[in-house]
Amino acid sequence: MQVPERLQDIDQQEAIIREYDYDDTTSILVDFGPKANEISVDVVGETVILVVSDTQFEFELPDDTTEITSKNGVLTIEG
Repeated sequence: MQVPERLQDIDQQEAIIREYDYDDTTSILVDFGPKANEISVDVVGETVILVVSDTQFEFELPDDTTEITSKNGVLTIEG
């Protein structure tokens, strides 16, 4: 699983992106920081719609995604 291109384009001042590879899973964590405590995530078909503060991001659901969650300003994509 790769970080979606739209998320790669996020300025490092807006978010920190980390990718973790384990034996049988991959996790992508996008930390939008404390100012983005409220994150809204919707999945429509194969498209993820992410709203952070006043900014909306849309990207294709990465292959092999099993779960998308958000908590405390951190978006987690697991697969």
